[in-house]
This record gives sequence, C-alpha cells and structure tokens, in this order.
Amino acid sequence: MDSLAGSTQSYYDKAESRRKRTRLIIAVVLIALALAAAWYAFSSSKEGAAGAGGAAPGTPGEASIPNVTVVIPGRQSVQAMISANGTIAARREMPVGVAGEGGQVVRVLVEPGQWVGAGQPLAIIDRSVQAQQAASLAASIRVAQADADLAQAELTRADALVSRGFISKADIDRKRATRDAANARVRVAQAQYAESQARNGRLNIVAPAAGLVLTRQVEPGQIVSSGSGVLFRMARGGEMEMMAQLAEADLARIPVGTRATVTPVGAVQGIAGQVWQKSPVIDPQTRQGMVRIAIPYSAELRPGGFADAQLIAGSGEAPLLPESAVQSSAEGSFVLVVGKDNKVERRAVKVGSVSDAGVAIASGLTGNERVIVLAGAFLNVGDKVKPVLQKSSN
Repeated sequence: MDSLAGSTQSYYDKAESRRKRTRLIIAVVLIALALAAAWYAFSSSKEGAAGAGGAAPGTPGEASIPNVTVVIPGRQSVQAMISANGTIAARREMPVGVAGEGGQVVRVLVEPGQWVGAGQPLAIIDRSVQAQQAASLAASIRVAQADADLAQAELTRADALVSRGFISKADIDRKRATRDAANARVRVAQAQYAESQARNGRLNIVAPAAGLVLTRQVEPGQIVSSGSGVLFRMARGGEMEMMAQLAEADLARIPVGTRATVTPVGAVQGIAGQVWQKSPVIDPQTRQGMVRIAIPYSAELRPGGFADAQLIAGSGEAPLLPESAVQSSAEGSFVLVVGKDNKVERRAVKVGSVSDAGVAIASGLTGNERVIVLAGAFLNVGDKVKPVLQKSSN
C-alpha cells in the first residue's frame, strides 16, 4: 500500500514539473516575439523618417528641430533714462518755535497733515499776566494825557495874562516846557502800551506762511520759551522734493529743468516732477552729486520716505526688444540670437532704459541680429532651430 501511494505521488510531481516547464517556455517565446515586433517597428519608423527628410541614419530629423520666434530690432529712437533713488523732503521746510517770551500752552490748534494759512495760530499761550500789564499801560496813557491837558490849559490862561503884566515871560516859558513834557510823557506811555501789545501778539505760535503741518512737538500745559526749540515743522505751500545722489557722469547729463517721474515706495503710479537744483560740487569720496527734483504735493509723499526716480536725459538710437527677449544671469544681462547655420548663440548686452515700448539695448547688439523673442530659457547655445521672423514693435 505504501509503495502504491509513493508511486502515485511521484506521478503527480512529474506532471506538475512538466506543466511549469511548459509555461516557462511559452512565456520566453512570447517575450522574444514582443521584442522582435518592437525592433521591427522602431527600424521601420527610423528608415521612413530618414527617407522622407533625406537625413542620414543617426542624425536628428527635421521634425525634431523646434520653431522659435525671432525679431530683427533695427535701431529706434528711444529716450535715454537715468535711474536714481533717494529720499522725500519738504522743498522749503519751515521750523516754527516761540517768537515771544513764551509761557504755558493753553491749546494746540493743529495736527500733522493739516493745511494752514499765513498767520494762522498753531498754539495758544496763556496771557493772563500780560493782559493785566497791558491794561496798566493803557491806564498810564490816560493819566499822562490828563496831565498834558492840564498843562495845556494852564499855558492858555497864562498867555491871556502875560499882556497885562501879571505873568512874566519866564513863567510862560516854564508853563510851555511843562506842557511839552506832559505831551512827551503821553507819547512814552503810548509807546510802552504798543510794545506790550506787540509782545502779547507774539505770544501765540503762528504759521509764518501758508503750508502743510508736518510735525508737532508741543502739548497743552507745556511751558515753552525761546529756548524750547522747534515746536512745529511745516512745508511751505506743501511743496515737496526728492533728493537723489547721481554719479558724476550722470550729473553732467542732467540740466536744471530735466523732466522726471518719481515713484515713492508703496505707490503704484509715479508723480511728474522736474530737476530744480543740482549740486555744484562732487563728493570726493563717493564721486557723486546731489540732484533735487521738485514735485507737487501728493498724499503718497511723506518726508523722510524713500522713492525711485526716472530722469529723461535726452534721446538716441538703440535696438528695442520685448522684455521676454532679455534674460539675466550671474554674469549680467544677455540675449539669444540665431546665428550661422541657424544655431543658437549667446550675446551679452547692457540694458538701457525700460519703458512700455520695450527694453532699449545700450550695447551688445547692432540691431541686425535675429534675436529670439520667446522660449529662450529652453534653448542651449549651439542648438539648431527654425527661426520664424516677427516684425519689431515700434
């Protein structure tokens, strides 16, 4: 019985082994057929492409050469621009302090950012003591005037009696001198009162001219005097300016009256202005000079803030390219051009002014090159391309 069972098991093991071997042979045959089919398809496609394009086996066909858009920029009239940056300031800043004897501040009437007129009070100083002094001087005028009236009356009566011999000539002279002295005391009292009024008028802190209040350094209850320093700062007429440092060569190209566009930090739109003053000296350390650009008041202008400026320094002829054609690297700006045999070449360029019309090329191109407009980032120097000419923008 055991012998029979062992024979049966051996039979089944051999049958299973034959089935596995058969499946393995079938799998190997199928893989070989698939590889043969793939090789045949690849060889047929390669031979067809070579026969259609006339390309030799092993070289790229025409279908693999990319099309690129190129432009021949020529030379166009462009404005020469000079870029600068600097700070915003009041064109004519007016520091305002105590002009009189000072005292305790009762009220402050303005806040930074307010417009004021010439002579408008900015802060009120207590004048209770000065008002009493003025009243006393006004009373002294009336006393002196009464004395002068009395002296005049006595002189008039004496003149009526001198012809009768009741009063001597010397008495008349003394009375006339008394009358003149009384009149002089009246004028002295009037001058003292006027001085007091002028002093009181200078107690309040007022705007020396119309303009914009920039800062306030005083509060009610504060004791101020002529030594208190600047209490308010104002921009006369609200006029502003940008102060920018320019290189010596650029400064020579910027005459007074040059138009400029100033863009404060955070602003979207630039503000038109013009150069109203440039430094007559050059800093020997930095080789730079100051340019001051006058700009009208705008809510976006804040003295002490930072701004950029574009100054128009004349016009000239230069190639003009779209911004997409100009690329940058660690070595600087460059463009890709289609050179001999339609192969990609790299040209280092110096960028001039940038405007809505495009990027002016200061140096590096003559204007007759075929410059790649798009897809420059996906090309390498030496790649062969099919250039498609596009008209240059005007």
